[in-house]
Amino acid sequence: MSDESVESAVEPVIALRGVRAELGSRTVLRGIDLTVHRGEVVAVLGANGSGKSTAIRSVIGQVPVSAGEIEIFGTPRGRFSDWKRVGYVPQRTTAAGGVPATVTEVVASGRLSRARFGVLRKADHEAIRRALALVGMADRAKDSVNALSGGQHQRVLIARALASEPELLIMDEPMAGVDLASQEVLAETLREQVGKGTTVLLVLHELGPLEPLIDRAVVLRDGCVLHDGPPPKAVGQHALPGHDHVHPHADPAAEPVRTGLLS
Repeated sequence: MSDESVESAVEPVIALRGVRAELGSRTVLRGIDLTVHRGEVVAVLGANGSGKSTAIRSVIGQVPVSAGEIEIFGTPRGRFSDWKRVGYVPQRTTAAGGVPATVTEVVASGRLSRARFGVLRKADHEAIRRALALVGMADRAKDSVNALSGGQHQRVLIARALASEPELLIMDEPMAGVDLASQEVLAETLREQVGKGTTVLLVLHELGPLEPLIDRAVVLRDGCVLHDGPPPKAVGQHALPGHDHVHPHADPAAEPVRTGLLS
């Protein structure tokens, strides 16, 4: 193995160093450090308002940072452009954003980063079919996404992320508002991706069916890292300090910024 290959194998896939971020006048991240190494599955946990989703969104450029550094595959985020290596599943949204579209059309949009000149070829269509099969939605391929349940919407969003065959999968509360049957499908889908060596960073409200897959848990509290190590034994956010049993899933102060990822 060359020196370059060895360095690539050991460098973090994601590295946050001293990252601070504000939403409006409120400081949300207070100098956090977070690393995710190749092949790891890292869950970000914490009570509401702890900064979980802001941390994830800072990685992909949806939230600007006021201090600190972020690197993706060893490249400073501001210079990173190889977004086909990254699959992103956003928090609680509809698959088509209100635009009429079929399941296949939505999933195909996740493949465009790998398509030459925006033209889908045979390999692209095969990847789209594989992604749909992985999440158990092959039989709904031609259906309108407007006809889907919440759990099915989430499966389509995950298929969209998987269609680009990413090395890194970033997911923001993929189990939120999803029925148990879909949770189990999503857990099995993720298990298969992890088995192929995909690196995963995800925000979770509670560990649930994903618990066996989690290598490390990073617990945030008031924008700081409270714990970075083995997942808490008790289940999810309900066991964490400050949990108030209120589950907001959108911050009106957060304005999305365009990145190379669908959001």
